[in-house]
Amino acid sequence: MTRIFLIAGEASGDALGAALMAGLRQLDPEVAFFGVGGPQMAAEGLESLFPMDELSVMGIAEVLPRYSALMRRIKQCAAEVVRLSPDALITIDSPDFCLRVARRVKAQSRVRTVHYVAPTVWAWRPGRAARMAEVIDQVLALFPFEPPYMEEVGLRCDFVGHPVVAQPRASAEEALAFRDRHGIAREAPLCLALPGSRRGEVMRMAPVFGRALQTVLAQHPDLRIVLPAAPGVAALVTELTAAWPVVAPLVIDPRGDPDGAAGDKRAAFAAADLALAASGTVSLELAATDTPMVIAHDMNWLSRQIIGRMLRLPTVTLVNIVSDTFAVPEFLGANCQPGPIAAALCLLLEDPTYRAPQLEAMRLTMDRLGQGGERPGLRAARAVMDGLGAGR
Repeated sequence: MTRIFLIAGEASGDALGAALMAGLRQLDPEVAFFGVGGPQMAAEGLESLFPMDELSVMGIAEVLPRYSALMRRIKQCAAEVVRLSPDALITIDSPDFCLRVARRVKAQSRVRTVHYVAPTVWAWRPGRAARMAEVIDQVLALFPFEPPYMEEVGLRCDFVGHPVVAQPRASAEEALAFRDRHGIAREAPLCLALPGSRRGEVMRMAPVFGRALQTVLAQHPDLRIVLPAAPGVAALVTELTAAWPVVAPLVIDPRGDPDGAAGDKRAAFAAADLALAASGTVSLELAATDTPMVIAHDMNWLSRQIIGRMLRLPTVTLVNIVSDTFAVPEFLGANCQPGPIAAALCLLLEDPTYRAPQLEAMRLTMDRLGQGGERPGLRAARAVMDGLGAGR
């Protein structure tokens, strides 16, 4: 019987872990799971060692008051792995916590260690790959261009596909029903505004987005705006956009229907004609629904200077990176200004030849991420089982 210890520290890791567990059970119905996870992993049979929410903290200000508690959990997880001696320890994202556990485990045992989600060494801080190689035996990568960066430092790295390709999508009928339900004319252009999923990000980007959309509305007064807000910032988005000098936007909190394929967020993405979004994985969600986009992102002055010097790529938009193009326009840092952003949005609305390269790049991105192939969770499971066979 295969015994697997998994650790996930946040909601995205919980989703990855659940899909991986389902894949492992498909390959080995007798597999046994231990570790830390959230509700999705619990639904796959994991009894969490402690609530995953204890690990869902980010940023120095948030971590410092919890430092002692987190260190206790690191020691507890490592001790439990050593005690159980499973066939593999699989850590899922959350590297600050997970890699500390892996380091302690490796110091006391020969348990095989697998980390799911490669660090973004292709974007910045390349030294992270070498440090990971000290405690990790195998990496499961979401992007097809990542394995060479890991293999360069001696790590086995398997591209297993991105979860976006397996996410359910709203149908054309559900998209039309969304417009009808919210009083949006079927012929009216619809723009998604996605100013981020973290409070600081939303507070920086919402004013810029509001001014840009005011300019677009002056030229396209029939434009409707929808904001599918992340649950943690829905109230803040509602507050900040109430002052937008634009037609009242519709704010959607995905908690209203988190699981159904007809949920408002998915239907909004399918119904939209274009989007203005902060940089992040949301560009892949938009690509999955063929929604042309403009990416705009900024940070505080000090972070801008530091990160700007560390970046290794000329673009930060994942669609551009995966497709090896510059099809998606992006306005970053000092260039994140309402005027140019509005001009790019107007071009998307008015000029089909401006949209065409984006649509091609988005389709190429989805193809390269594994759309139409085996589900990423099962591919990840196959890579884990193959690694176990190679490591014995």
